[in-house]
Amino acid sequence: MSIAPSQTKLTLPDHTQLPETDGTFVKKFQEHPQSLLLTDSIRPTLDALHPTGRYTIGQDSGIYWQLTEPPERGAEAPDWFYVPNVPSLLNGEMRRSYVMWQEIVAPLIVIEFVSGNGSEERDTTSPLDGDRAKAGKFWVYEQAIRVPFYAIYEVKKASVEVYELSANHYQRCEPNDRGHFPIPPMGVELGIWQGSYMNQTLPWLRWWDDQGNLLLSGDERAEQEKQRAEQEKQRADRLAAKLRELGVDPEEL
Repeated sequence: MSIAPSQTKLTLPDHTQLPETDGTFVKKFQEHPQSLLLTDSIRPTLDALHPTGRYTIGQDSGIYWQLTEPPERGAEAPDWFYVPNVPSLLNGEMRRSYVMWQEIVAPLIVIEFVSGNGSEERDTTSPLDGDRAKAGKFWVYEQAIRVPFYAIYEVKKASVEVYELSANHYQRCEPNDRGHFPIPPMGVELGIWQGSYMNQTLPWLRWWDDQGNLLLSGDERAEQEKQRAEQEKQRADRLAAKLRELGVDPEEL
């Protein structure tokens, strides 16, 4: 007797069916502006890399890498991450989370902001007895999601560690002569900048281009343009004054 094939089709949950938060407080007061600064300053570079807009940035958003119960135990929520070559919207909807079995493409870089002693961000614990929900964050990014670049930022120590995936394992990167860490696929460098942003003077995590030029935020670009316009006006006013000293009316030129 032949047995008919099963008509049951396995369907995996997508980003609209998975929780977008675990209900915990996950941001300190400095972390929100830090995420904004990273995103605001890198967007012109990413827009140039992706003229069609096919990329996405996550800020404290869940990355689902396995099915568990409850579902949120199978996700990590990096403070900041960037995924190249995926649409900013998914089927016309904003993503509630990033689901690996739905998206396939892994983030190129994941950044964690240390809020404790850093042990959670550096936890290399592998799955125990097949229970992957117990895997450490470092292990998940390295072995499960396989993120090419992983950065750990500690504002209290004014430091950042960058790891690059090589031969299936993270290798800690060495800074260049500028004290920055190159991220070649993005054409940028990551490092610490001591300065004021949103009324907080701190050692911020920031981007530079591969020539060592700081990538500015929107407010910084606007302020730079304002200063440039003021300098041009001052030069024009000085030139006009000199012309008048020579008996030349600059309005008639």
